[in-house]
Amino acid sequence: MCGIAGFIGHTKHRETGDLIARHMAAAISHRGPDDQGVWFDPAAGIALAHRRLSIVDLSTSGHQPMLSASGRWVIVFNGEIYNHMVLRARLDQAGDAPSWRGHCDTEVLLAAIDSWGIKRTLKQCVGMFAFALWDRRERTLVLGRDRLGEKPLYFGWAHRTFLFGSELSALKQHPDWKGEIDRDALCLFLRHKYVPAPHTIYRGIFKLLPASYLTLRFDEKKQTFETFWNAEEVAARGAQRPFQGDPATAVDQCDALLRQSLSAQMIADVPLGAFLSGGIDSSTVVALMQSMSARPVRTFSIGFNEEGYDEARHAKEVAHHLGTSHTELYVTPNEAMSVVPRLPSLYSEPFADVSQIPTFLVSELARQYVTVSLSGDGGDELFSGYTRYHLADRLWPYLSKVPHGLRRTFSNLARRIPPAHWDSALRHLIRLLPAHMQPQLVGDKIHKAAKIVDIGDAEDIYRALVSLWQHPNEIVIDGEEPVLPHADARGDLQIMEPARRMMFLDLVGYLPDDILTKVDRASMAVGLECRVPLLDHRLVEFTWALPLRLLRRDGQSKWPLRQVLNRYVPQHLFERPKMGFGVPIDSWLRGPLKDWAETLLDEQRLANEGFFHPEPIRRAWRAHQEGYRNMQHELWSILMFQAWHELNHSVADPILEPAISARH
Repeated sequence: MCGIAGFIGHTKHRETGDLIARHMAAAISHRGPDDQGVWFDPAAGIALAHRRLSIVDLSTSGHQPMLSASGRWVIVFNGEIYNHMVLRARLDQAGDAPSWRGHCDTEVLLAAIDSWGIKRTLKQCVGMFAFALWDRRERTLVLGRDRLGEKPLYFGWAHRTFLFGSELSALKQHPDWKGEIDRDALCLFLRHKYVPAPHTIYRGIFKLLPASYLTLRFDEKKQTFETFWNAEEVAARGAQRPFQGDPATAVDQCDALLRQSLSAQMIADVPLGAFLSGGIDSSTVVALMQSMSARPVRTFSIGFNEEGYDEARHAKEVAHHLGTSHTELYVTPNEAMSVVPRLPSLYSEPFADVSQIPTFLVSELARQYVTVSLSGDGGDELFSGYTRYHLADRLWPYLSKVPHGLRRTFSNLARRIPPAHWDSALRHLIRLLPAHMQPQLVGDKIHKAAKIVDIGDAEDIYRALVSLWQHPNEIVIDGEEPVLPHADARGDLQIMEPARRMMFLDLVGYLPDDILTKVDRASMAVGLECRVPLLDHRLVEFTWALPLRLLRRDGQSKWPLRQVLNRYVPQHLFERPKMGFGVPIDSWLRGPLKDWAETLLDEQRLANEGFFHPEPIRRAWRAHQEGYRNMQHELWSILMFQAWHELNHSVADPILEPAISARH
């Protein structure tokens, strides 16, 4: 796992290009604290920079930038090719292998590209990656990204210079950088709590879409995009040719594919462990890891004392049953809030998923013991785990029969009662249920359901459920929300069940731009490599062939994954209501974070900065403070932009940290 950066431009930077590239790499040194390198060709105006986190082949033979044995290619690479030894064997058998210098995956990738070409090579790679590749013969630059978007890659033009890097902070080090905030992208951010690809918060700067590669001929100012894997085709193929076996065979296949993924992802020349929340996804990953390991697997959990937010006790029970070497850390509110001042610098652009806080904390904990940690991310998207999928397919056929006016009246009444009052009113009824069926944060769930009840038709369910601000154009001054690439999906996806369409939109949007972004930035901030075994593309393709009746069977979501887990862990240890990985931002904004938030949301400040109309934001702030509505997510998006903007664009000294620390 590493960080990459670079540029190609006219030769005006001939004398300083090497130094500029080093500055770009230094800005992302946290991604690779073990080694650094720069390759610069003044005649071509191309510079490649690299920061290395040594995971496989710790010797100098893994140093980057790396030249191919033929001398044609130069690469900087971030990630892991898990099947690189298989590719190496194929090259050896075909007689196409060079004289190997070491056993790192980057060397194998270069040799494969030299022999097979870029697209054929990427099709054969199993892994997570982002890379920049310079073809010295054709004088072309190629940028590539893995199938699911586990590793980030930004690019764009700054005047006549083409910049690229793992994080925006690297691009900003180039003297040609002129970052103009894109108000249209800001609208997207307020809806989604992240800026969806290919957009970024800056005009003219983009994220490379997953499963694609860009080829730039700088002399011709011509750039083209190609894909080597297509999520739409995978989804359509699964619908056209669904799995025909029985349920038991489906479970066996899931088990086998997960083992195949883990057998490669558990290889490292440094200590390795796993995040364990006690939920189905991470517990399945850890259970299989332990069954494949001769030693106790290192597992890590973060706990909170606040009711409705603590999964650590469940994780501890699972760890005890499996016999892992478990480490847990119970975090106080003050310790969790101490992360808040770091958030604007951890993320390249505004990012407002509140689980960014515990994700950073568990990464920081794990890094004290291991250099690689596996996670259970992806299970909900692949196995139909989110509540919104169930709501779309099960509730809408009934809701649609109720007149919209009546549904709207019910929705308004339900949301008029604050979530905390719902929790209090229903507490005694909830306690009548078996312990494993008692839902958490009932009031928030009722407000969420009320939002669905008010929807006019089924097509709007997904948009409403994933939106923080329902009408961001009314919040952002002079902003107009762009249409995203997958908004007009191919016809055979449009005829799928609503839940399947939601799953597809999450696979290509929410998963890479929120979940994987969150994990990448949080883990790399502490020099920890995070691997996601559920996102092996062979498992992804298999799950898309499983009918919904198998994914949600016997009234259970993620049925195949539950059955796999039940082979290793008793059902009572993991069967309980789903709990999000979050923190009580709602109460913090009414308490210890109130002064900090009030400063960033000051009406005059908002008016002076000129990005937002202050009135709706102030209304939301008052409603939240009075307990009339839980507006934590909407407000958190504004606060994260304000804090990010203050750090990156304010000439004044940041007031973020003092405003928080003054409360403690």
